[in-house]
Amino acid sequence: EVQLQASGGGLVQAGGSLRLSCAGSGFTYPDYVIGWFRQAPGKEREGVSVISSSDGSSYYADAVKGRFTISRDTAKNTVYLQMNSLKPEDTAVYYCRLRTVYDYWGQGTQVTVSS
Repeated sequence: EVQLQASGGGLVQAGGSLRLSCAGSGFTYPDYVIGWFRQAPGKEREGVSVISSSDGSSYYADAVKGRFTISRDTAKNTVYLQMNSLKPEDTAVYYCRLRTVYDYWGQGTQVTVSS
């Protein structure tokens, strides 16, 4: 079975940093996209950053470009999201997502940025 384990969230002040991790297991599909979505209370879930298994290409939402960096460790089947210069509007539950022919979602990890 596919499992995604997200971790690394926490409480930081504006301008601080956090590093999220998502460890995946149980999938064998060769081509996939894995990354992060977030959802703030009362708002729709939005894509934050994703990375492709095929060539390592990445995508960033405009709101996080220049501040967040996505990376992966293939040997550990883990994707990371380094979040720098955090802003209060980054506060949300962050979800790891794996997209193959199906979508898989991990448990969310809370990120709270104080002003």
